[in-house]
Amino acid sequence: MTSLLVIIVLVLLAVALWQLTKIFDLTQVGSNVDSSEVATDKDNDIQGYLMFGFLAFIYIFTIYGLFTWGPLVLHTPASAHGGEIDFLMNITWVLIFIVQAITQVLLHYFAFKYRGKQGQKALFFADNNKLEAIWSVIPAVVLAGLILYGLYAWTNIMFIDEDEDTVVVELYAQQFKWTARVAGADNVLGKANVRYIEGVNTLGVDLADPYAQDDIVVSELHIPKGKKIHFKIRSQDVLHSAYMPHFRAQMNCVPGMVTEFAFEPIYTTSEYRELPYMIEKVANINAIRTKKSAALVAKGETALDPYTFDYLLLCNKICGSSHYNMQMKIVVDTPEDYKAWLKEQTVLAEQVKAAATPAPVEGVMEADSLKVKETAATSKVVMK
Repeated sequence: MTSLLVIIVLVLLAVALWQLTKIFDLTQVGSNVDSSEVATDKDNDIQGYLMFGFLAFIYIFTIYGLFTWGPLVLHTPASAHGGEIDFLMNITWVLIFIVQAITQVLLHYFAFKYRGKQGQKALFFADNNKLEAIWSVIPAVVLAGLILYGLYAWTNIMFIDEDEDTVVVELYAQQFKWTARVAGADNVLGKANVRYIEGVNTLGVDLADPYAQDDIVVSELHIPKGKKIHFKIRSQDVLHSAYMPHFRAQMNCVPGMVTEFAFEPIYTTSEYRELPYMIEKVANINAIRTKKSAALVAKGETALDPYTFDYLLLCNKICGSSHYNMQMKIVVDTPEDYKAWLKEQTVLAEQVKAAATPAPVEGVMEADSLKVKETAATSKVVMK
């Protein structure tokens, strides 16, 4: 209802402004107004200066944005390949900024210098081979180098050696949550299909597959530091995207197929929390939350909890109404802590077996025990 009222108000406001312009036009009737719609030298001068003003606005806003929002960008990468991704991104930003600076200055300068003047005619020439060669060859060489380096980096990042010692993990996406399946001691995930989804087996794992007997299903993923993690990604319903920003990793989750990505974590969660930039960032966030909490408490509402950094798996595709809430916590442990965590987990096969075993009913147990006592008493009488 509120949205409808806002739309109605905006429509009425637009109609009112349109009527005001008509009234203004009527007030100009009879006055000496130039209605030829041909630009004068004064008009061209104004437009030329406005071009310079817009150029100044572009660069002032750019500098302001760098100082204001610069600290919000991702900082130290938490994966081995993250440095390469950041280096490629920084090269791209520098090239874009240089080209933008040169072209925008030239565009606005020439728009001012060659603005229209009374009696002045523009010089027309069909082509200039030298200029054409310059602005064709230079971008081609720069882009070719950037693309070739990008392909080299992409190949290095995406390459997974089949004989390499990795931890195999499945990421399973569904509206609107993530579930992870960690391969057990055999380091091989069992087969899975949506047709096998039933009860606690929400991932559709084929429990008849021998490789599935030691698979572990969790809603909070733990991975070891210093070892490559081989992710196999599935989606149950729509297109999702597995996005782990601090690891510089992202891969689409496509229904009906398995996509793959791998990376090696280089900081445990506790180590990353102790990085100077992260300590400062958390302190700033908690300062903001403290102010908001004071306002909430004054209204009689619950205060916000203090923020603590955690690695997160997010969905980077707009997959539905609760897309914003589709996330899973990832904990990077030391190898020793990771092994201890694995020992604490219950394999999926045991969870399914426990769910299939009916729980004893208290009343039934009492009735059965009475029958046993009655049978024993009867046996003693018969024996006598």
